[in-house]
Amino acid sequence: MKNRDKTSFHTLEIAPAGSFPNSILPVVHYPTVLKDFRNDPHRIERLFFSHDWWGSWINGIYSFDHFHSTTHEVLAVVSGKAKVRLGGPLGTEVELGLGDVIVIPAGVAHARISSSMDFVVVGAYPEGKPWDLRRGNPEELQVVLENIRAVPLPKTDPVYGYKGPLVEVWEEK
Repeated sequence: MKNRDKTSFHTLEIAPAGSFPNSILPVVHYPTVLKDFRNDPHRIERLFFSHDWWGSWINGIYSFDHFHSTTHEVLAVVSGKAKVRLGGPLGTEVELGLGDVIVIPAGVAHARISSSMDFVVVGAYPEGKPWDLRRGNPEELQVVLENIRAVPLPKTDPVYGYKGPLVEVWEEK
C-alpha cells in the first residue's frame, strides 16, 4: 500500500489471479475517514448519494470470493471490524474497522474472512450502476473481461466528491 499526501489514504494493486481478473486500477482505502459516522448508516448513504454513488445497501460482506464485472463498489464500515481478502483465494488480507472506506474497482475479488458480531457496512455504486455477482468461474472469464473494459471511471470520489483522491489516482492509470 502506498500513502499519498492529500489526505490519509492507501492504495493496493491487485494482480489477476486465474479466473479472478482483478484490475489495473488500485483498491483505495481511507482508514477511519468516517469514524464520526459511527452507527449512522443513513448518514453515510446520504454522503455517498451526494457524490453520485447510489444504489446503497446496509449489511455485511459475503464470506466467499466474489467480484462485480459491471461496476465499481464502495464499502464503508459503520460498526465493528473485519478481515477482508482482496484478489481471490490466494489474495491479500486487509483489516477494516470503524470508519474505514474501501473503494473496489470492477473485477477485484473480495471476501469477508472474519468479523466481529457487530460488523456492518454501507455499500454503493457510482451513479447507481447495476451490479452483477461473479465467483471466478473460468468459463465466464472472457465475458467478465469485456464487461470490465466497458465500466467507466467514476466522475466523483464517494467520500470527497469531484476533487477527491480516488478520481486523481484512477485517472493516473
